[in-house]
Amino acid sequence: MGIYLNPGNRGFQTALKSQIYVDMTGLIVYTNKMLGTNRKYICVSRPRRFGKTMAASMLSAYYSEGCDSRQLFEGLEIAQDSGLKNGDRI
Repeated sequence: MGIYLNPGNRGFQTALKSQIYVDMTGLIVYTNKMLGTNRKYICVSRPRRFGKTMAASMLSAYYSEGCDSRQLFEGLEIAQDSGLKNGDRI
């Protein structure tokens, strides 16, 4: 049960090493904008095999407090975001 509640960044780390990884870190920028607003509930509905699990592991690696994921996100779209550069998140 502890793995489910605190998954860390291992799933995202594995996804980054795969040859079919598609950068979806723009979802993190959108999620950060929606947190703390009335629109804080986000539904990620996609067809089968469109990366829902990968998106969940990416979000869990980004927001996890139990591990440092900064190196995983370097070179991805989110690294261009000013919040990440200033250290606001991760």
